[in-house]
Amino acid sequence: MSEHIIEELVKFRGIETNYIDAWGNPAQVVPESKAKLLRILGYPIDDAEQLEARYLQEVLEYWQNLTPVVQVVRLGSGLPIELRVAITEANQEFTYKIETEQGETIKGQVVATDGELVEMHVLDDIEYQKYAVPLNIELPMGYHTLSLTKKGGRKVLGESRFIVAPQASYIQPPIKAGKKLWGPSVQLYCLRSERNWGIGDFSDLKYLVANVANSGADFVGLNPIHSLFPANPEQASPYGPSSRRWLNVVYIDVEAIEEYAKSEAPALVNSAQFQARLDQLRSNEWVDYTGVTVAKLEALRLVFAEFQKIQKGRTKRATAFKAFVKNGGESLAAQAAYDALQNHFYQTQGNAWGWQVWPEEFREYHMPAVTQWVKDNQAEVDFYAWLQWIADLQLEEVDQVAKSSGMAMGLYRDLAVGVSEGSVEIWGNGDLYALDASVGAPPDVLGPLGQKWGLPPMDPAKLEEQAYQPMIDLFRSNMRSCGALRIDHAMALLRLWLVPVEDDASKGAYLYYPIEDLLGILALESHRNECLIIGEDLGTVPDGIFEVFQENGIHSYRVFMFEQAEDGGYISPSHYPVQAMATITTHDMPTLRGLWHCDDLALGKELGLYRDEAVLQSLYADRHESKQKMLDSLHGHGLIPDYVSRDVNWVGMDKGLNYGMHKHMAAGSSSLLSVQLEDWMEMDKPVNVPGTSDEYPNWRRKLSKNLSELFADHDVQNLLREMTELRAKVSA
Repeated sequence: MSEHIIEELVKFRGIETNYIDAWGNPAQVVPESKAKLLRILGYPIDDAEQLEARYLQEVLEYWQNLTPVVQVVRLGSGLPIELRVAITEANQEFTYKIETEQGETIKGQVVATDGELVEMHVLDDIEYQKYAVPLNIELPMGYHTLSLTKKGGRKVLGESRFIVAPQASYIQPPIKAGKKLWGPSVQLYCLRSERNWGIGDFSDLKYLVANVANSGADFVGLNPIHSLFPANPEQASPYGPSSRRWLNVVYIDVEAIEEYAKSEAPALVNSAQFQARLDQLRSNEWVDYTGVTVAKLEALRLVFAEFQKIQKGRTKRATAFKAFVKNGGESLAAQAAYDALQNHFYQTQGNAWGWQVWPEEFREYHMPAVTQWVKDNQAEVDFYAWLQWIADLQLEEVDQVAKSSGMAMGLYRDLAVGVSEGSVEIWGNGDLYALDASVGAPPDVLGPLGQKWGLPPMDPAKLEEQAYQPMIDLFRSNMRSCGALRIDHAMALLRLWLVPVEDDASKGAYLYYPIEDLLGILALESHRNECLIIGEDLGTVPDGIFEVFQENGIHSYRVFMFEQAEDGGYISPSHYPVQAMATITTHDMPTLRGLWHCDDLALGKELGLYRDEAVLQSLYADRHESKQKMLDSLHGHGLIPDYVSRDVNWVGMDKGLNYGMHKHMAAGSSSLLSVQLEDWMEMDKPVNVPGTSDEYPNWRRKLSKNLSELFADHDVQNLLREMTELRAKVSA
C-alpha cells in the first residue's frame, strides 16, 4: 500500500483529515479511515501498483478535459467559463457555442489566457493551467449547453452543461420588507383528529393550516414527507426514506379522493368491523404504521378500481393522471415499480426489506427481468403511480389553503440528508452512491458517541459526472406545493461525515462536496419555484459557513437552547441574525417539559447512551446550571410571570414558564420563528432520540390532543394572539 498515493488521493477526492469538533477543539481522522473511505469510493487500496495507475489516470483525465462536465456560474459574475489547457496551447483561440434553455444559439471566441489563472499542475513534464474566462454576453438564468471547438475547426473539444444561477436564493417580498413571521412545525404523522385513520393526513394538515392562519401564523413547517415503504410500514423514519423525490402515501385522506364515493370503498369503511379497526388505530398512543397502512391500502385499492373505469377515457382526471406520469418520467416509473415489486416479494418470499434481498435479476431497476415484470403487472404498477398522484394533489390542496388564507410563506417542507440503503433511489441509480459507507455525525452535543444513520452517501465525483441532475431533480421536486424548503443537515452541501459500515461513528471522516455549485443550483430552483431556503446548520459547523449561507440568501437556524454566550448566559433572541429561523427546540431534542425536568437524561441512561455515570452526572450538572441561566435571561426580559421564582431549585415547567418562553422568542429579531405543537400541549415524551433505532419508538409518538381540542383551548388561543402581536411589534 503506497502511503504517498493514499495521501494524494485523499486530497484529490476531498477527504478531510483534520477538523474542528463541536466543542471547538482540533480533531484528526483515524488514520485507517482514510484507506477505508478510498476503498468505499472504488479505489484498489490493496494493490499499490493499480492504485497508483488509477490515481495518475484520474489526474490526467481531469487536466486533459478542456472543460468540466458541468459549470455553475452566477449572474453578475461575468459568466466565466472554465478552460483547462496545456501551456503549449494556452494562447490558442477557441470558438464557443451556447444553446440556451430558451432555444437561442450564441457563438463567440475566447482565448484561455484572457481569463484568470486559477490553478496549475505539472504532469509528465507538461504544465497544465486552468483559466476562468469571462464571456461578454448576457444569458438568462437556466440550464444551457456550452460546446468548444478550435477556431476554424469543427471537432467538439469540450462540452459542458452551463448553469446560470442568481446570486442568492429567493426570499418572499414581505420577509424582505422586514415582516417577522411565526408558525408551528409539525411531524405530520403525530396529528390527531376525530376523523383520521390513526395517523395525521393531508386533510388534518389543511385544518391545521386554516386554523393557525386565522390566528396570525404565516407558515406551517413539516417533517420530511418523502416516500417510505408501503410494503414495509414499520420502516417509518422520515429521515431514512425510499425516495426524497416522491411522497409518503400513508398521508393520503382516503375519503377525500374524488372517486371514493362511487367506489366500493364506503361499504368496506362503514362496516362495523372496519370502524372498530379505525377506533383502535385512533386511540393508540403510538402510531401503528402497519395497521394504518394495511387499512388504507385495502380501501385505496377499491378506490383505484373505480378510477380505472375512467383511466382509459378522455376525462379531465384521466388526462391529468397521464400528464403526471409523463412528467414524473423514469423517477416515478422506478418508484411505482419498486413499491409494486416489494409488495410482491413480501407476499412470495417473506422478508423483502430492500432490493439487496430480492432475487438477483431484480436488484437494479434497468434489468430486463424488471422491465418484463412491470409489463406483466402494469395495473399493479399503475396503482402505486396513482397513489403518488393522489398524494401530490392533496398536498397541493393544502398549499392552496395556505395561499388563500393569506399566509406570507405557507407550507415549508423538509429535505432529508439521505435515503435508506434499500431505497428506490439507490435501486434506480446505484452508481451514484457509496454503498459501503453511512452518513452520520462525529460526537457532538446531540450525540455524545457520534451518530451513524445508515444512509449511503452520494459520491461527489459521480454526481458531477451526471451533471448534477440528481440534485436538480431533488431540489425541484421538494419545492412543489410550498413556500420554503428546510435543508436538514445543510452542512451536506459542503461536507458529510462518512463512516465505514463496519465501524462506529467516531471512525469516520469528512467528504467534501462542490458547495458553490450546489448553492447556485439551489438558488436557481429557489427563484423558479418562489421558495425560500432554510439551512439547518447545527452541530459541527466550520468557520465561515454562516457567512456563505447569508450571502446566498439562505436562512440560518437558531435554537434557543444552543444560543449561549461564553459566560454560559443565553443570548437574547433580539440579537439573533435577521436572516434566520429561530426555534426553542427541535425534533431531535426533548420537549420543553422534558428538557426542564431532565426526562431526556433519564431516558438516555435507560437506553445506554452515556459512556458512564460520571458523564451522566456532568450532564445533569450542566443542565441545572443552564436552566438557571435561562431563568436569568427570561426574567431579564420580563416575559415570564412574576410568580416564577428566580431560583431554579424552586421552578418546575408549568404553563406560565412554557408560554413565557414562547413570547420571549416571539419578541426576537429573526425573520422566522418556529414553535412546536407538543409544547403548546405541555407534552413530555420526545418524538425522536438521536443515536437510537429500536431502543425507542422513534417517529411514532402522537400528540396528546385532537386538533379540534387544541384550537378550542382558550389558553392556546391567547398564546397565539400574543405571539402574533409580538411579531407585529418587532416588524414595525
